[in-house]
Amino acid sequence: MARAGTRAQRMIERRQQILDTARAIAETDGWTAVTSRRLADAIGYTQPVLYGHFPGGKTEIMRTVALAGFTELAVATQAAMAGKTGPQAITAVAEVYLDFAAAHPSLYEAMFQLPIDARFAQDDAETELRSAFNALDAALGTDDDGTATELLWSALHGISLLERAGRMRQGHRPNRIAELATRFAH
Repeated sequence: MARAGTRAQRMIERRQQILDTARAIAETDGWTAVTSRRLADAIGYTQPVLYGHFPGGKTEIMRTVALAGFTELAVATQAAMAGKTGPQAITAVAEVYLDFAAAHPSLYEAMFQLPIDARFAQDDAETELRSAFNALDAALGTDDDGTATELLWSALHGISLLERAGRMRQGHRPNRIAELATRFAH
């Protein structure tokens, strides 16, 4: 029985190694550099081993990495908000969100720009997506149908992309965040 547990643990560890390696390659060289051959070479396994863990190949790997990113974002957002309400909560969430996007550009790309077959803005959205959405919603303190949260999320997403492209004045980020907090606070 211990042998089966050890084998299962090795499978879990190998799966995580594949995900960690894919994420590291993407952060260094972009998602186009994440190929089954490169992953197999990097972790010392054959390509069939990769497909044994991720039958959907690169798309499934990106999706899994992206969903983990949503969990990370939700945890960071909730921690930043701790005990804050109104404009302070929105400011804290905006700062964490934009810092997250800047610190993890390839992860952020997988989360929001690459096709990962996730159910955004749906009642049956994946738990990871729902928890990230709920964290933003909590900052707003609204009881609407989620429209205000979608607007805040889209504003933060737009700011993150424009900042990444160098199209916004970096020194003005605090002003943008203050303006968002003012406009979204009830």
